[in-house]
Amino acid sequence: MPKVDPAVMRLAIRTGVRPVLSARMPLRFQRPLIAAASLISARPGGITRRDITLADRSAEQASHTTSDSRTMVLYLHGGGYTLGSPSTHRPIAAYLARSARATVTTLDYRLAPEHPYPAALEDAVAAYGALLADGVPPGRIVLAGDSAGGGLVLATALRLRSSSAPMPAALVLISPWVDLSLSDLNDTRDPMLTAPWLRECARRYIADGTLADELDPLHADLAGLPPTLIHVGSDEILLNDAQRLAARAKGAGVDVTLTVLDGLWHVVHLHSGLLRAATQAIDDIGEFVRHHTGSETGHPAGAE
Repeated sequence: MPKVDPAVMRLAIRTGVRPVLSARMPLRFQRPLIAAASLISARPGGITRRDITLADRSAEQASHTTSDSRTMVLYLHGGGYTLGSPSTHRPIAAYLARSARATVTTLDYRLAPEHPYPAALEDAVAAYGALLADGVPPGRIVLAGDSAGGGLVLATALRLRSSSAPMPAALVLISPWVDLSLSDLNDTRDPMLTAPWLRECARRYIADGTLADELDPLHADLAGLPPTLIHVGSDEILLNDAQRLAARAKGAGVDVTLTVLDGLWHVVHLHSGLLRAATQAIDDIGEFVRHHTGSETGHPAGAE
């Protein structure tokens, strides 16, 4: 598929997506508009998709012809805890299934404000438990997510640690939102997100207004977490969140890798197949997944 100029994509996001993600726009309009916008995306060949039920929640599985069925990525989509679904994140799931040679299961967790905290977290923990119950070894499971889903991955890992449950092989956090207090935003260049929208999402998700560690995992004790890969754009609103998280994780003894994608924005990975840099970012994640799950081979980086 022909590649899109990053400047053109940035302009399209600023003029087409950013106005939808406004604190003033009702969710009843935001949700279908974002779902429609997600249809403008690329998909690699060789992908099989199927609907499943995981711990009483709907989920969507993507696998590539080269996927190893023993390797599982449990993916938690972004959307400020208020919107998004497995269908909006199909590009990431498909390209990640190919690059990681894994089955990628995207969970349709409950959304706020209809279901505030801890509903999404409970769904994620239950889904991970269901994979274990189905016989998937924890050493072959990677928890991954973007934006709010990245924060949810971290909160899930903290919940698993506190309950002494088997930990997954690794964590992947794409543009993670881990500071719901919004204390240190880099909001001058991001073409997609604004501080007012994030504040409104946080208000909807935090039912009683109290920030616990699971709601604000940046400030939690991170010791004992699995190897963690963090991707973030240099031009995005959550850059400082990612940098602070990486520093705190390293200080807690976590094997953490921070990759700053130069000149790119929030969850650029959604544009895999359209932007070369996005596809390369997914390939980097795929290599990380293969390494930490014991898989020796994968799809050649950058291949179309």
